[in-house]
Amino acid sequence: MSDQPMPRTLAILLGMACAVVTLFGVREVASIVGPVVLALVLVVAVAPVRDWLRDHKTPGWVQVTVPFLIVLLVLLAMVGVLTISATELASLLPAYTNQFQRLVNNAEHFATTHGISNAQLNKLIQSFDPAKVIGILQSLLSSVLDVLSGLFLIVVLLLAMCLDAPVTAKILSSEREDKPHLVTALATFAHKTRRYLIVSTIFGLICAVLDVAALSILGVPLPLLWGVLALITNYIPNVGFVLGLIPPAMLALLNGGVKQMLLVIAAYCVINVVIQSFIQPKFLGDAVGLSTTMTFVSLVVWAFVLGPLGALLAIPLSLLTRALLVDSDPNARWAAALISGTPPGRT
Repeated sequence: MSDQPMPRTLAILLGMACAVVTLFGVREVASIVGPVVLALVLVVAVAPVRDWLRDHKTPGWVQVTVPFLIVLLVLLAMVGVLTISATELASLLPAYTNQFQRLVNNAEHFATTHGISNAQLNKLIQSFDPAKVIGILQSLLSSVLDVLSGLFLIVVLLLAMCLDAPVTAKILSSEREDKPHLVTALATFAHKTRRYLIVSTIFGLICAVLDVAALSILGVPLPLLWGVLALITNYIPNVGFVLGLIPPAMLALLNGGVKQMLLVIAAYCVINVVIQSFIQPKFLGDAVGLSTTMTFVSLVVWAFVLGPLGALLAIPLSLLTRALLVDSDPNARWAAALISGTPPGRT
């Protein structure tokens, strides 16, 4: 056999092929992988609580029960608010059928009076069936409620991971001398994930409260639902703000017309753009360890692989992938620098 190293081009092609096969394989079992990763991220988020209880010599069952209950109560509260609000929205939407049809007619009249109407445009406008749009919105609501079917799996995984967390921490500590790079990489992943979640949650709550207040003042129905949606979409990098804006803006259009919709858009832009674009990055800094390009690529890739849950977990998933494939390898410092967008020695 030849001792010559594998050509770099061949190694890159093989690596890309393995990545594609792996991602498509994960996509096939996304209904399992998604809840597992979500449970892992939640357990990592409450790890400081367990460490505090351990440092204060509390019984082992307390170290497991308290973090588990914290996460469980947060999940149940969020799912409860979403379920109640989504049910109210489902009953509210049919009342806007006439308003929707009136908007379509007004748009058609505007196009005709300005000389830009033609047969194809008329056909396109007439194809907007309010019942179909309402059906799409209701199907989206049912997909939100489908989270309830996966909640049991997430709770079971949370309990199992909380039970295993103390032992896992001891195992990693015992392997620090034999596998220092891997243990350090996993510890860095946990630290960065917690910091990302804390900062995103704090600023997400601020945005959500201000959004609810603005929507209440403007008279948009179900402001609490849109506030929770704003909090959730705050975890989605780059496009989360837009995703959180579209539903309340459309409902404002149906409820109060174009003027109310524009006011909602203006309020969201002032609140969310200022906080998320100017204030939040200063607190988050480079703690995530991902460049702007890598953040957007992460969003696209993980949303493709795991769906909406992948978009929510894009940053933690990318941090975990970086820890396992890059940070654990001392020869991959150049790759870490490229991923983080910072010179070597600062990643």
